[in-house]
Amino acid sequence: MSLYSFGLEPISCHAWNKDRTQIALSPNNNVVNIYQKKGKDWIKIEELTEHSGRITGIDWAPESNRIVTCASDRNAYVWTLKDGTWKPTLVLVRINRAATCVKWSPQENKFALGSGARLISVCYFEKENDWWLSKHIKKAIRSTVLSLAWHPNNILLAAGSADLHCRIFSTYIKDIEDKPGPTSWGAKMPFGEVMMEHKDCGGWVHSVCFSPSGDQLAWVGHNSSITVADATQNKTVTQLTTQRLPLLSVLYVNPTEIVAAGHDCCPYQYTYKGPGALEFVKKLDIPKQTTKVNLTAMRHFQNLDKKATEDDSKELDTLHQNTITQLCVVSGTNQRVEEYSSVSLDGAMVIWKFQH
Repeated sequence: MSLYSFGLEPISCHAWNKDRTQIALSPNNNVVNIYQKKGKDWIKIEELTEHSGRITGIDWAPESNRIVTCASDRNAYVWTLKDGTWKPTLVLVRINRAATCVKWSPQENKFALGSGARLISVCYFEKENDWWLSKHIKKAIRSTVLSLAWHPNNILLAAGSADLHCRIFSTYIKDIEDKPGPTSWGAKMPFGEVMMEHKDCGGWVHSVCFSPSGDQLAWVGHNSSITVADATQNKTVTQLTTQRLPLLSVLYVNPTEIVAAGHDCCPYQYTYKGPGALEFVKKLDIPKQTTKVNLTAMRHFQNLDKKATEDDSKELDTLHQNTITQLCVVSGTNQRVEEYSSVSLDGAMVIWKFQH
């Protein structure tokens, strides 16, 4: 594992380019910084500064090399690299509340955006007018959409929200794509159709993730639970409530293993082997050897900034010293993730190796 610091500011979200030589991240403000890997260091090469509100979501499309960003200013931009400069295009998302999350579809012909307006904007490019349009999914959503994840078929979209519900919708747009075939979640898929709805998640649904096959959906809630819905088993839901602090991000690393992280500042491994068989495996962090040292005043105030405590002796025995906000795949395939990254409120990014 490798630890990289990007300053003292919390990192709210991040995304990688295709070959993982560049990373886009936001230091909890209205700017997206792009860093280039040079040797062992990350050098800032670009600032994306079009937003006027705090950045809440970044996603980098690997094949088309486009970046989509969204923010609390109720806007989303698609960024295209032209002549060495990132140029923004405003998206007509038509929302009256802050945007909260954004994700490219697997085929990169559309993206989904969640917001506090109790709806999901599914955005696609209209060539005739040379702009990004959106269609809204409003049905059944009663509160802020907090998390999104795409099914491998490019049509189904999972959404977790603050109304304690987890849902799967169809995003089929007949103007831009062929009619989809049946899936384990259902066969009829008009736009906005609810394919699954789980009503009692026990807390805000912070993160959702489909398994590599798309037949299972995992999510984590604010009641310290991790849950899997299984379409091959009549959409049976298995929930595991833990004694730990709430998890904020969940990631499938192979067909049965799941990694999740959050307020405990370190990743955990879980395994799902069928209905009722969702189990904790292990903590995926190596405890740090903490030694008491006399800290300088500068270090004291840095700790105060990072950890909101004046007690310098309370160094956590984890690599991250504050809440992990997001996990991303770094290398491997979705059937077998080799490395994944985590970013945290401590301003650091860690690349972890997963042992299968």
